[in-house]
Amino acid sequence: MPRQLGELEDAVMTRVWQWNRPVTVREVLEDLQQERSIAYTTVMTVMDNLHQKGWVRREVDGRAYRYTAVSTRAAYSAALMNEAWAQSDNPAAALVAFFGMMSSEQREALNDAIRIVGYNAPEPPTPPAEQAAATTSAGAAAGQPETLGEGADGTGDTGR
Repeated sequence: MPRQLGELEDAVMTRVWQWNRPVTVREVLEDLQQERSIAYTTVMTVMDNLHQKGWVRREVDGRAYRYTAVSTRAAYSAALMNEAWAQSDNPAAALVAFFGMMSSEQREALNDAIRIVGYNAPEPPTPPAEQAAATTSAGAAAGQPETLGEGADGTGDTGR
């Protein structure tokens, strides 16, 4: 499971994910320098570390490397959520607390995600007495006579 990215790792990966194309250290450096003073070697080290950790792959391009994300930011976020949930001693309570923190937009996104994956909560099992009543009602509705004297198990034992 992935550990959370550090602040600078996250800043670099954010650009790699947003740009969604192979990037160079120089490109990331120039974008980061709009927000902070940072050295080329620092960005190069961070990108090399991200490569060593498996977050990016790299290909030689002349005398430099081009880096590409191995997975999406969504996959990274999902892995972090899964890891946090797995660490809980009470996963159901953790989910309840998490859902309680969600904004209405986040709840809407959750509902959309549930629809996308096609998850339908299993229906609770129907008690045998209700199954027998439903079968008898369905047969009568179809014009079939009800069979008296036959139990639900088909043995002829009505339990009387």
